[in-house]
Amino acid sequence: MKIEVKELSPELWPDLERLFGPEGACAGCWCMYWRLTGKEWNAIKGEGARRRFKELVTTGKAHGLLAYCDGEPVGWAAFDARPDFARLNRSPALRCQDADRVWSIPCFFVKRGYRGKGVARRLLEHAVRALRKRGAAIVEGYPVKPREDGRPTPAAFAWTGLLPMFERAEFTVVAAKERGMQRVRKQLRDVT
Repeated sequence: MKIEVKELSPELWPDLERLFGPEGACAGCWCMYWRLTGKEWNAIKGEGARRRFKELVTTGKAHGLLAYCDGEPVGWAAFDARPDFARLNRSPALRCQDADRVWSIPCFFVKRGYRGKGVARRLLEHAVRALRKRGAAIVEGYPVKPREDGRPTPAAFAWTGLLPMFERAEFTVVAAKERGMQRVRKQLRDVT
């Protein structure tokens, strides 16, 4: 399967809307979950989140990548400077001391029928390249660990990516919980 990846631009908003569908990818998220506090998120999820994210996209304040297969949008990955994702520092497990120097890749969405075919992996590779071009020094992800019983993680719980994908991309675990999400990092350039 040939996958083409494009960086998000205002012109690609209709493709993102088509990919996310009426549900906004997952439960009305519209890629706003990490950008808001819990109270803000609960107040706007759904149509409010769509409007807010569209404004961020059209003003160039939200970044990410779209994956295409045969011209159809089939995947999404968000990235931005870590401080743009307010919820990260509100989580004790994901908090860090050098947040102002870090870029984050907090979520992925792959259309049903294209999952498990390398779309998220390609999005991660392209996100790292895009961040390197921007001069980012450190990039983080927040994957879920594989299930202890060996069964696949349901897609609804894998929206932050899976640990093996990040490990293959040479990210290192820097903060791990026994279950659930953890913080992984990749240094792109010297930060001294």
